[in-house]
Amino acid sequence: MKILVINAGSSSLKYQLIRMETEEVIAKGGCERIGIPGGKLTHKAHGKTYVIEREMPTHTDAISLVLAELVDKEAGVISSMDEIDAVGHRVVASGEAFKKTTLVTDEAMVLMDEIAELAPLHNPAAILGVNACRAVMPGKKMALVFDTSFHATMPDYAYLYAIDYEDYRAYKVRRYGAHGTSHKFVAGEAARYLGKSPEELKIITCHLGNGSSISAVKGGKCIDTSMGFTPLAGVPMGTRSGDIDVAAIDFLCHKKGMTMDEGLNYLNKQCGVYGISGVSSDFRDLIAAKEAGNDRARLALDMFAYSCKKYIGAYMAALGGLDVIVFTAGIGENTPSVRRDAVAGLEAFGIKLDEAKNEAKGDGIREISAADSKVKILVIPTNEELVIARETAALL
Repeated sequence: MKILVINAGSSSLKYQLIRMETEEVIAKGGCERIGIPGGKLTHKAHGKTYVIEREMPTHTDAISLVLAELVDKEAGVISSMDEIDAVGHRVVASGEAFKKTTLVTDEAMVLMDEIAELAPLHNPAAILGVNACRAVMPGKKMALVFDTSFHATMPDYAYLYAIDYEDYRAYKVRRYGAHGTSHKFVAGEAARYLGKSPEELKIITCHLGNGSSISAVKGGKCIDTSMGFTPLAGVPMGTRSGDIDVAAIDFLCHKKGMTMDEGLNYLNKQCGVYGISGVSSDFRDLIAAKEAGNDRARLALDMFAYSCKKYIGAYMAALGGLDVIVFTAGIGENTPSVRRDAVAGLEAFGIKLDEAKNEAKGDGIREISAADSKVKILVIPTNEELVIARETAALL
């Protein structure tokens, strides 16, 4: 079975073709500048990289170009579209309309349109990707795989906000979370690495990247997560503020003469570690600036680590103990100082880092906890596309 995984953005589209028997990626790539002059497709297969510069006015044009490359005599990996058994689409927000991976149907797409406002930067793009695939690949089975599905197991006391309950029922304002495919993947990989079933373990998964979220996973199911109604909540991120008193938002809007929409744009794109440091949203730049004596860069890094530590402590309490901490995603996998600072001072709770292991580079799953640590600390590369492919294959 071969599954094509599509992750559509507003002007971009990433894809992977995965052979499910071996879970091998046989081709992958991405389209840039869809609907913008200067379109480009980068396609990787057979150990080579192929670049095609071509205008792609719509997502349908982009999908058509991808499919043409997949069957190309030189760069292709399949002889015809018949070899693609199904397509899995990444969707950020499901709202309460979808609790799990769902087959693409006309009825499902009506619901997708209704919940598009829950993730205005992401869901409309996913809809474009699905519609483009349906136009180019009529009759092909397709699945909607949601970032929020893994968090659907949260109990009501964890996902609800203390607003008027009737307003929750009417407008579905609640915690949904994000990065669910990543949290699910690394939690499962942690259990496999330790030779245990997920039901035996209490795990905290830290997906730390330009967007960051932390989840508490008990018995293989999410019981809480740091992101909220939107991906703005939780720890400070690259340009997102993370948790903030809502009254402070109103105060800032009045002082800066911003509308609420402008205020939310400010909190999403001008704040976080970028806003604190004034340097960058890239942690490599922040670390270099800190080492050069920039105190605001130091402050941004300290705030991020402190927030991660608070969530780890809170989720340890929510889980009633802890077996494993997992670090994943761009920062979690590649920034030793962030991992070190996020668990520093937690030795009294059985969490102890091995400094040498933490600093060492390596591929695959790495154990960075000290030999006498009661809690395992792991670095696990995430693979959201594989989860999407697995979910699609399982559905079909």
